[in-house]
Amino acid sequence: MKATGIVRRIDELGRVVIPKEIRRTLRIKDGDPLEIFTDRDELMLKKYSPIATLEKFSEGTTKSLNDLSGYLAVICDTDEVLYAAGDGRKEFAKKRVSDELCRIMKDRRSYIANLAEGGDIVPLTADTEVDVTAQIIVPIVAGGDCLGAVSLVSLEEGAKMENGAIKLCRLTADILANQFE
Repeated sequence: MKATGIVRRIDELGRVVIPKEIRRTLRIKDGDPLEIFTDRDELMLKKYSPIATLEKFSEGTTKSLNDLSGYLAVICDTDEVLYAAGDGRKEFAKKRVSDELCRIMKDRRSYIANLAEGGDIVPLTADTEVDVTAQIIVPIVAGGDCLGAVSLVSLEEGAKMENGAIKLCRLTADILANQFE
């Protein structure tokens, strides 16, 4: 754990204010759920990720999606890539999602782009340069809240996402969303 040097007092209702700079750095917004952990005399707050609670299920789902589609499969929450399966997965795993991907998730609309047809490829992560040639991004929406996204990505030149891959990606997002309803 990294010390910030910031000290805050707890008020009479047991509340403590998380400084704005820390909220901005960790992408914590008003209304975001936080998970509370304790270990002896330590207290830790962590941004809650419902998708991460389905760890084994989400990991297996990513592998199956890769096997069935033949594309690099990615599942992320609203902050980072949780799982990636397929060639190039190491470039995505555990990386922070890009601002562009955050906007797609916020809009709750699927996004499909093929570079061969002049589409605009959206970077999935903020700090990775990968030559993606085609992609599908489908937000995972449960109870009106966006929990993350499922994505299929091709790194092959001239690739085009076919209709079957799009349906498979949408089905996967629906299955994950149904785990929370």
